[in-house]
Amino acid sequence: MAERLAADGADLILHGRNQAKLDRIADQLAAREVSRPRTVTADLADLDQVRRMAAEIRASLDRLDVLVNNAGIGGGQPDGRTRRTSADGHELRFAVNYLAGFLLTLELLPLLRASAPARIVNVASIGQHPLDFENLMLERDYDGLRAYGQSKLAQITSGFELAAHLPADEVTVNSLHPATYMPTKIVLAEIGCSIDTLEERVTATRPLVTDPALAVR
Repeated sequence: MAERLAADGADLILHGRNQAKLDRIADQLAAREVSRPRTVTADLADLDQVRRMAAEIRASLDRLDVLVNNAGIGGGQPDGRTRRTSADGHELRFAVNYLAGFLLTLELLPLLRASAPARIVNVASIGQHPLDFENLMLERDYDGLRAYGQSKLAQITSGFELAAHLPADEVTVNSLHPATYMPTKIVLAEIGCSIDTLEERVTATRPLVTDPALAVR
């Protein structure tokens, strides 16, 4: 996705946990004679780091046209099948897949609204599970796939709620299931095979980022 958007002439900000990996990707894009992306680092399992990253972005930009919330943890390997908690004590998959992106969105929302028309794109999943508010952190009967599914449902429902509160001429909010079992590290480590391609994922997601037909009117 970064390669396609850079080729389109977009000025990108790439997020990751590892600065060396980010630098490698940014250098590869710059070698293709496109603008070298800016990079920001944060561990999404730590909400203080999310706040710091958002502050860094706000301080360095005067506009933000699109926010794509894509990072996440799958239902099993390589992140494990047992219950783990974030730096803030939340169930890890709920924290990374939902809380971090929700917080980042709220922290950047004033900048997005000031850049109207702007877009928020949540890369979600068709794999969802009902939210049990009596056991939201899954301290009982933990299952990684259930944890993943409820984090994705929370992500999608929060998108609907946010869209309902934003002026239609300022920011659009969309969530999508980009593809099924792509050959990513998460899928290959847990499932061992893939169904859809990364190309299909990019093809599905890119219009929500760039298609003029989906612009706010």
